[in-house]
Amino acid sequence: MAQITLRGIDPEIEKKIRHLANERRQSINQVLVTIIHQSLGKGKKPHRAASLEKFAGGWSDKEAADFKRAIKVFEQIDEEMWR
Repeated sequence: MAQITLRGIDPEIEKKIRHLANERRQSINQVLVTIIHQSLGKGKKPHRAASLEKFAGGWSDKEAADFKRAIKVFEQIDEEMWR
């Protein structure tokens, strides 16, 4: 990855960047990369759990169908049990 050095940053802006990094529990680099991506329209603001995104909320059509097939038995009412 490329590296860029910034010089001449206004002390108030530096203070705000450091505050954001502390607030978000991110490095200064991560905060600045996020700001740059947002300003260039290269993505939405990442949330704190972005690293877990690949584990949640995304099933393929086959996985969803397999799951529905596996739980179908639980949708049947046992009439004998409810008498």
